[in-house]
Amino acid sequence: MVNNATPMSNPSLTDQITERAERLLLRYAEVQRTNALLLKQVEVLTQERDSLKSRLSAARARVDALLERLPENSATQKDVP
Repeated sequence: MVNNATPMSNPSLTDQITERAERLLLRYAEVQRTNALLLKQVEVLTQERDSLKSRLSAARARVDALLERLPENSATQKDVP
């Protein structure tokens, strides 16, 4: 029995390995791009978190300053004319 298959219909092992390696390289490049985008998102979110922490700290300081200005006994203050 003679094998009439053409090289295109039955790729050699080397061709199969080459094709798989090329697909893996494309996938690797795609993963690198995705990773770069995720790293940028982490950087942006980290900056946003730091900004929010700073704003929270400033707001707490303002609330503490306002609380310090309140009289010790507000009920006594209401009774004073």
